[in-house]
Amino acid sequence: MDAVRVALLREVLAGTEWLGATRRFAGVLRGSVVSHGGGLLLVGTPEYEPWHLAAHLVDEAAWSGTPELAPTLVRHDARPSDPAHLAVGLGRIEAARRGETLLVVSPQGPGGPLLERVHDARRAGATVLALGSADGDLTAMAHETLAVREESELDLDTVQHLVSAAAGENALPAARGRRLRDRLARLADELTAPPPARW
Repeated sequence: MDAVRVALLREVLAGTEWLGATRRFAGVLRGSVVSHGGGLLLVGTPEYEPWHLAAHLVDEAAWSGTPELAPTLVRHDARPSDPAHLAVGLGRIEAARRGETLLVVSPQGPGGPLLERVHDARRAGATVLALGSADGDLTAMAHETLAVREESELDLDTVQHLVSAAAGENALPAARGRRLRDRLARLADELTAPPPARW
């Protein structure tokens, strides 16, 4: 979802709780990683890998000049032969320490083995954030939760777009005005670019 679609979605959602909730959650996420200089771990469940959120956070990190937002995607089925950015396994959660942030994205409550690792990471001092499931165990462990229930008017993928966009936008500029100008220039370029040629 590009910046224009996110802006349109925000217009549609004006007056709902979603804009405030996603911005609050994004603010906690950004505040946690920026204050500790990075260390964002992103994990899903065996059935649901949040690779799309990982890609958007990498983009937001680059666009906002906030490299701390770029996550390490932790995968359940990672193999050493995978490309480096896809080869990080669950052992990385076990190695999480104070100053790192663990973002768990899960449509349904994560299973016992993942919950145990999340609990150990929290005990070691990592900040735990939960997005998606309103599972009682994960919610009790998390420092901050944004629940997306099945009956919600928005699905988990849409909420992830709003969170990642807000995380990048809420970054405090290092050189005042420059990054905003750069983002506006990029947006103008995207809007005025001719459509791609179809052969």
